[in-house]
Amino acid sequence: MAIGDSWNDLQLIQAVGLGVAMGNGNEDIKKATDWITDTNEQDGVAKAITRYLLV
Repeated sequence: MAIGDSWNDLQLIQAVGLGVAMGNGNEDIKKATDWITDTNEQDGVAKAITRYLLV
């Protein structure tokens, strides 16, 4: 899983099995991912980790 919000994250997001965009991220990055989590101010990374890695 890779979590990102900007162009510098795109290559990593495309290389992994599960790409997650931050809710406050770039719209093009959101289109390239499998799931969009909440914003950084709403604990988006923690929610993605809980949803996909702590199951």
